[in-house]
Amino acid sequence: MAKKKSPAEGAKKKTNPNVMGLHAQVLEQPITQTLELNYMPYAMSVIVSRAIPEIDGFKPSHRKLLYTMYQMKLLSGPRTKSANVVGATMKLNPHGDAAIYDTMVRLSRGYGALLHPLVDSKGNFGKVYSRDMAWAASRYTEVRLDAICQELFRDIDQDAVDFVPNYDGKLQEPTLLPTTFPNVLVAANQGIAVGMASNLCGFNLGEVCEAAIARMKNPEADLLAILKAPDFSTGGQLLYDQKALEDIYRTGRGSVKLRAKWNYSKSENLIEVTEIPYSTTVEAIIDKVAELIKAGKIREISDMRDETGLDGLKIAIDLKRGTDPDKLMAKLFSLTPLQDSFSCNFNILIAGMPRVMGVGEILDEWTAWRMDCVRRRTYHICKKKEDKLHLLRGLKQILLDIDKAIAIIRETEEEAEVVPNLMIGFGIDQIQAEYVADIRLRNINKEYILKRVEEVSTLEEEIADLQDLMNSPKRIQKVIITELQQVKKKHDTPRRTEIIYEYENLSAEKAAAQEAPDYPVHVFLSQEGYFKKITPQSLRMSGEQKYKEGDGPYLHWEGSNRDELLVFTDRQQCYKTRLSDFDDSKASLLGDYLPTKLGMDPEEKVVWACCPGDYSAHLLFFFENGKAARVELGAYQTQTRRKKLTTAYSDKSPLVSALVLSEDTEMAVCSTEGRCVVFHTASLTPKSTRSTQGVNIMTLKPKYKVEWAKPLSETTIVNAPRYRARSLPIAGALLKEEDRGETQLSLL
Repeated sequence: MAKKKSPAEGAKKKTNPNVMGLHAQVLEQPITQTLELNYMPYAMSVIVSRAIPEIDGFKPSHRKLLYTMYQMKLLSGPRTKSANVVGATMKLNPHGDAAIYDTMVRLSRGYGALLHPLVDSKGNFGKVYSRDMAWAASRYTEVRLDAICQELFRDIDQDAVDFVPNYDGKLQEPTLLPTTFPNVLVAANQGIAVGMASNLCGFNLGEVCEAAIARMKNPEADLLAILKAPDFSTGGQLLYDQKALEDIYRTGRGSVKLRAKWNYSKSENLIEVTEIPYSTTVEAIIDKVAELIKAGKIREISDMRDETGLDGLKIAIDLKRGTDPDKLMAKLFSLTPLQDSFSCNFNILIAGMPRVMGVGEILDEWTAWRMDCVRRRTYHICKKKEDKLHLLRGLKQILLDIDKAIAIIRETEEEAEVVPNLMIGFGIDQIQAEYVADIRLRNINKEYILKRVEEVSTLEEEIADLQDLMNSPKRIQKVIITELQQVKKKHDTPRRTEIIYEYENLSAEKAAAQEAPDYPVHVFLSQEGYFKKITPQSLRMSGEQKYKEGDGPYLHWEGSNRDELLVFTDRQQCYKTRLSDFDDSKASLLGDYLPTKLGMDPEEKVVWACCPGDYSAHLLFFFENGKAARVELGAYQTQTRRKKLTTAYSDKSPLVSALVLSEDTEMAVCSTEGRCVVFHTASLTPKSTRSTQGVNIMTLKPKYKVEWAKPLSETTIVNAPRYRARSLPIAGALLKEEDRGETQLSLL
C-alpha cells in the first residue's frame, strides 16, 4: 500500500517543475536573442539619438537646448539665468539638469571650446584648456543665443526642416536645424557611442564657406588649397603635413600634430607658454613636466607656474642659468603634451545611418541637404503667395459689381447664408467668399479693391519665379552661394591656429639622443649577459677584462654614446635602450647585468645584441633547424619610446647566431655533423616581418643541427669552393682538417 503524501509534499512537487521551467528558460535563451532584444536597441539609441552628430553639426542634446533658447526669445532679447534655460530644456530633453547644463557650458563663449560659440555667456563657465577650473552653478550664470545663431534659425519657421513630437508628445521640436553654412565642419564635436565614435575638428568659418562654394562650382576643386588645415579655438600651432591632411580630407580619418605657442623673456630668463594644443590641459602639461623633473630627465627648469588670469592662459617656466630655451622647448615638445596629436574621425549620421566621410563628401552631403531646405522654404513661401493670389482673384470678381455684393449681403436674412449666397452670386469658392465677407465696411470702395487687384500680376510673376527656382538646382545652388558669402562677410574671423610649414619634428628618442653627450665608446658583452661601456682613454689604461667565474667574452664593437642598443633574448623578445643609459665602466669591473638593468622576465637570458644605427641595414638570423632569416632592421624601429618588442624573431627553432648585415657577403654555416655550406647573402630575400621563419640553407639529418654561422672572412676555411652552394638548400660538404682551425664559439 502506497504511503499517503502530505499536503506540503504535494505542493512542493507541484511548484518545483514551474521553478525549474523558469530557470531553464533563462539559461537556455540564445545569446543572439539576448543581444537582439536587450542590447541592440540600447546600442542603436546611443548611436542615433545621443552620441553621433548629424549633418547640421549637432547632437540631439545641442539641438534641443538651442531650440529651447530660440523659443524663449533669447536670440535678440536680454540674457536670462542659465537655470531658467535648463529647466525649460527639460521639456524636450529627458535628462537631468546637470547633463543639460554641461551641454550649455561646452557651447558657451566663456568656456571657449568652439571657434564660433553659440551661447553668449556671462559669469564663470570654466575653460576648455583647464582640467580643474570648475564652472559656476546654473543659478549664478546668465546666457542668451549668440549672433551667429541667426544663421541656424533663419528658416526654422518656413517649413525648411521636419518637426517631431517631444518625448511626451505635447511639444514639437526640429529634427535638424537649417544652418545656412556647413556648421558640421566649423563646430568641433566628439562623441563615443557603442562600437563607434566620432571626433570632428573645427575649421575656419571663412575657409569652410569658400570650400563649399568651390565644391559646388567644381566637384574636382582642390580643397586643401582653400581649406588649408583645421583651426582650433585654443590657438597654438599646427605642424603642416600635406600627406596626413590629404588622407583626412579623403577618408575622414587621421591625425594632425599641434604645438604650443611660446616666447622667451631674456631679461627674466623665463619661457611663457600662451597657447596650448586643443587636446590637452594646463594641469596635464604641468604634471608631466614635474614628473620629468623628478625623474631627472629635465634639469634646466628651476620653477614652473600656472599664471592664467584675466588676460588669458599663461604658463611661466623659469630657466636655470645658461639654458638654451630653443633646445629646452624642443625637448619639452617631444616629452610632454606641449606637442600633441588630434585624432580625426569624421563619423556623421546621414539619414539615420552613421558614415565616416572625407571633407569633400561632407560638403556634398551638406549641399544636398541644404538644397532640400531651400527647396522646402521656397515651396512654403510659394504656397503662401498662391493662397493670397487665390483670395485676390476672388476679390477681383467683386470688382465687377460691388453693389451686387452689398445687395447680397444686405438681403440675406441669416448670417450663415452670407458666404453660400456670395459663392452662388459670383462663382467663387468658400475660402474666397469668407475673405470677401470679412472685408470691413470702410474698405468696400473701388480704390481699396483696385490696389488689391493690382497685386495679382505681381504675385503671379513672383510665384512663377519661385516655381522656376524650385525646379532649378543651379538656381538653388546660387541662392546657397549667396547665403554663404553673406555668412562669411558677417561672421568670418581670422585663423586662431597658426600653420607651421617648416619645422624640426624630433621624436622623444631623438631628443633623448641629442641630449646625451656624444663621444666614442667600446662595448663589451659577456656570455652570461654582463655589459660594459668603456671610453677609449679608459680602455688604453686598463688591463685585462674582468669576468665572473665560468663567464667569458662574447661580443665587442665600437660605437657612440648616443647609439641605440637592441638586446635579444632567448624568449624571442627585443629590449630597446641607449648606450647613454649606461654609466661608463672600466675593464676591472663586471659591468651591468642586462636582465636586471632592462627589467627582463624571470629566467630570461641575453642571446645577442647590436647597435642598429640608422636602421637601414638588415639582420641575419640562423636557427638550429638549418633555416636563415633576413629581416629589415626598420622592422624594429618605433615612433614611440617602446622598451620591449615581442616576437623579435622566429620561435620555431632555437637561435644559433645573428649578425648585422650592412652589405651582402658570403656566409659559412656548419652543422654538428661536421658539414659546411658557403652561400652568398644576396640569395636571401629581405622580410619586413620580424617573426619570419626564413628559408632552408642546410638539409640536416634528424640527429644533427646547425652549430655555428659566421661571415666567410672570419673563418679559417681555406678551401671555400669545396663548400660553396650552387643552390639552396644543400647538405653541404664535410669539413677538411685544414679548414677546421680553432674551435668555433657557438651561441647557446
